Amino acid sequence: MTHRLMQLVLAAMMALVHVSATAAPLRIEITEGVVEPLPFALPVFVPESPQAAELAQQVSRVVAQDLIGTGLFREIPSDAHISRVSSFGAPVAFADWKAINAQALITGAVGTDGAGRLTVKFRAWDVFAGTELVPGQQFASSEDGWRRLAHKVADQVYSSLTGETPYFDSRVVFVSETGPKNKREKRLAIMDYDGSNVQYLTDSSAIVLAPRFSPSGDRVLYTSYASGFPRVHVLTVGDVRSRVLQSNEGVMSFAPRFSPDGRTVVYSLTQGSNTDIWAMDVASGATRRMTNSPAIETAPSYSPDGSQIVFESDRSGSQQLYIMSAAGGDARRISFGQSGRYGTPVWSPRGDLIAFTKQNAGRFHIGVMRTDGSEERLLTASFLDEGPSWAPNGRVLMFARETQGAQGASALYSVDVSGRNLKRVRTPAGGSDPSWGPLQ
Repeated sequence: MTHRLMQLVLAAMMALVHVSATAAPLRIEITEGVVEPLPFALPVFVPESPQAAELAQQVSRVVAQDLIGTGLFREIPSDAHISRVSSFGAPVAFADWKAINAQALITGAVGTDGAGRLTVKFRAWDVFAGTELVPGQQFASSEDGWRRLAHKVADQVYSSLTGETPYFDSRVVFVSETGPKNKREKRLAIMDYDGSNVQYLTDSSAIVLAPRFSPSGDRVLYTSYASGFPRVHVLTVGDVRSRVLQSNEGVMSFAPRFSPDGRTVVYSLTQGSNTDIWAMDVASGATRRMTNSPAIETAPSYSPDGSQIVFESDRSGSQQLYIMSAAGGDARRISFGQSGRYGTPVWSPRGDLIAFTKQNAGRFHIGVMRTDGSEERLLTASFLDEGPSWAPNGRVLMFARETQGAQGASALYSVDVSGRNLKRVRTPAGGSDPSWGPLQ
C-alpha cells in the first residue's frame, strides 16, 4: 500500500501502539504493553448547502466515534484546531496541524440534492509527510442512509491507517431481552455494529436463541421454541420471512451455524437421550450425521476455509473443545487448560484463533486459543460472560454479559482480541447471543 500511515504488526496479537514521526511514513507497531493512541484531527465536514449542515455534523461525529472506539486513535478536540477548512478542495495548512501534533487529518464535505439524495466526499492526510493517505473518494445514498455512509468513510480511513480489513459497515444480529430475570421476553433484533439502528425481526411470543448470520448476511439461523421445544429456523433478513429448517416432528434441533459458502448448516440434534452434530444441505434438505457418541455434542463452528469444524463435547467427562474434519469422523481435543469447562467455540475469520467461553472457579471468561489449543488467553472475567462472536476482520469480539442476582440484567460487550478496550455496546434493552455479520 503506497500511502500507508502505519502498519499494524500483529505478532502475539497483543497491543502497544507506538507512533513514530520520522522521515519514514508514520508507523504503529502493536506489541505487548500499554496503548498510546494515534492523534488525529477531523474538522466538521463542510456542508455544501444549508440543508446539509446537520447531516455534516452527524456524519463527522460517527466517523470520529468509529475510529476512537477502536482504542487505537485519539481525536484532537476542535477547540485546539488552528486551521479552519472552508471547502473540500481548499489547500491544507500542514504546519497548523503539525503544531497541534495531529498525525493524521481527515477532511470532507456533505451535500444534498433536494430530492433526498446525500453525497459524502472525504480525504485523509499524513500530516508530517504532507501526503494523501486516502485520495478523494465519494459515497452516496438516500439521506436516511447517512450513518452507513459515515461507517464507510471510517472503514476507508481505518483500513488505510492500519493495513487491516475494516469492520464498521457491518451489522450484528442478537437476542433483545426485556422483563425480569425470571420472566424474560426474547426476540431477534438486528443493529449496526455500534448498537444503532436496531430493528426487530421477530416478536416475543416464543423464546428465541443463538441467531447466526449467513456468510452473505442475507439470512439468519436461530433456535425457536414456537412449537414448544427447540427447532432450527432460517429467516430471510430482507423480507423477515422465517421457516423451520429441520422438519422431523418431535425432534429437538438447536445451535445452528452456516458453512463459509452458505450451502450447508451444521447443528445439534437430540434423539432420545443422545445429542449429536448433524449437517444439512440447504438446497436439498439432505442430512448427514457428523458425530456418533453417547456424549452431548453441540455448538459447531466451521473454519474459514470450510475444511474443519470445532465443537464442544463432554465425551471426556467434562465440557471441552474438539476439532474434526468437515466430513465428520474422528475428533481431537484442543482444550487442555489447567481446569475449567469450555464451550461456544467460534473460529476467527483469520483462521488462526478460536474464541470460546470458559467456566472456572465460579467465574466465566471469554478467551482465545490457537487452533491446536496452545497460547490460551482469557480476555474477560465476570459473573457470566458467554457467546463470543468475531468482527469481520478478526480484530474484535462481541459477547453477552449477565450481572448477578435476581435483578441481574443482560448486555452486549465488545473487547479487542488483545483483551484491551472492553466496553458496553449500547442497545435499547438487554441483549445476548450476538452474531457479527459480514462487511456490507
